Amino acid sequence: MTAGTQGGPAAANDRPVVLYDTTLRDGTQGENITLSLADKIRIARMLDEYGMPFIEGGWPGSNPKDVEFFAAAKTIRWERAKLAAFGSTRHKANRPEDDPNLRELVAAETPVVTIFGKSWLLHVTKVLGATPEQNLDMVAESVAFVADRGREAVYDAEHYFDGYRADPAYALATLRAARQAGARSLVLCDTNGGTLTDDLVRIVTETRSALEGDPGTPVIAWGIHTHNDADLAVANSLAAVQAGIRHVQATINGYGERCGNANMVSILANLALKTDLTLLPVGGGDIGDLTHLSRSVAEIANITPDDYQPYVGRSAFAHKGGVHGAAVAKVERSYQHVDPATVGNEGRLVVSELGGRANTQLRAEQLGHRLEGVVDPRALSRLIKELEAQGASFEGAEGSFELLVRRNQPGYEAPFRIVDYTVIIEQREGREQRAEATVKVEVADEVLHTAADGNGPVNALDTALRKALAAFYPVLDGVRLVDYKVRIVDGQSATAARTRVIIDSADADREWSTMGSDTNIIGASAAALVDSLEYAIWKSGATVRRRDERHFTTAVER
Repeated sequence: MTAGTQGGPAAANDRPVVLYDTTLRDGTQGENITLSLADKIRIARMLDEYGMPFIEGGWPGSNPKDVEFFAAAKTIRWERAKLAAFGSTRHKANRPEDDPNLRELVAAETPVVTIFGKSWLLHVTKVLGATPEQNLDMVAESVAFVADRGREAVYDAEHYFDGYRADPAYALATLRAARQAGARSLVLCDTNGGTLTDDLVRIVTETRSALEGDPGTPVIAWGIHTHNDADLAVANSLAAVQAGIRHVQATINGYGERCGNANMVSILANLALKTDLTLLPVGGGDIGDLTHLSRSVAEIANITPDDYQPYVGRSAFAHKGGVHGAAVAKVERSYQHVDPATVGNEGRLVVSELGGRANTQLRAEQLGHRLEGVVDPRALSRLIKELEAQGASFEGAEGSFELLVRRNQPGYEAPFRIVDYTVIIEQREGREQRAEATVKVEVADEVLHTAADGNGPVNALDTALRKALAAFYPVLDGVRLVDYKVRIVDGQSATAARTRVIIDSADADREWSTMGSDTNIIGASAAALVDSLEYAIWKSGATVRRRDERHFTTAVER
């Protein structure tokens, strides 16, 4: 799969583009990304199932967890992927056979070993404290050590583009040393991520021309490994492919040190959907599973998915402006570069003050609500704009949007009404802070008055409200609060600013988000809580429990 060609760029275009995933190694260098052994195995299995040709599992010479990963990997049958162990060239003072790092790489028993070495004389002399000649020996002997033991050797030329700009002859000499020692792939790394695309293509082209012009040299594959410090990692990777590179290293969702690595998801989608190049995984894998893969890895890494990530983000195919919404309603591809379903995503019309009647009507229809003959879309759109001018926002709060549609339909009756409530926060010296809420709720012409403590005012209010409603709607026992977000709408007003609260809730069947806005954070929270509980009652189809079925243990009827 990684065989290259000496025939130059034209001949290289006949070779497949092979994707090499380094999420489990380089991706974990990202700030706030920590994967357990179980996490790494789960992600590796997912990548293998997807069809990723190469999975770099980690650096066994650097930490015990990666040693454990490769030990566990030996017991797993990998259907499609080749596992790679990653490590550095030998220490300048060691012989290869005595170098702990190289010994761990071989002990990992992976079919592929990736060795990185220095291409930049700055690193050779100032970081390693080695001479240029010593570094060339370190590269050659380290690659030979793993190649002679039957491993497929991939050589990552660290800081290659910086090194080439500083001293082209020496950077090329490091590649020649690796190739002659048995490296089957030479990967050019933009380790600091600052190379502009034109410069990168020039260096790739000059490098390939120089080495492929050497007589009697072994066939190798050319690779690229980019970082995103100049926000060009994906663009640079794709440009390198257009320049003949056929081995691309990247991470899922672009996780990685500093600003991250090239985003494998975007690279894969672009190559599969926008070029006629042959791609491994075959055809780019099941492109329809790409969104699921991206979000699953984010979930395992405990990283909130990026809503604005191309192709797979929640907002990747979201349309907010009225002109856009009206156009998409007529011709879906008018404002979409690909069909979102192709990558397993979906298009959305965002309901907001910038959207027009078409956005409102189509979003309602997407959520299963027919407006024609029931609710005037123009009037509903005007109402949304008025509410958003007062601080509301229905973006990311589709539960509240659905309720707004329902409340404007003829014959709507609220399942309950808060008559009044009180929330008290008490802080006394020598005591823990105390929060108490009392709520008076009207349901079916009956009024219940309840009280509850909580670990904060919103928790106390939520608990008191549920106490009152549970007697009428037992279905609410299964509703849980998943997330609570507060946003200051007009920060210039300081502590008098209007506040928007978003609550994410869930039960056994669904998840939903609701919103409240008020100059008082408790008022905003109460509005979001009311929407959340009403939404749960509505979607479950629950009706008011008959008087003889009710069981009051915490509420006093008045």
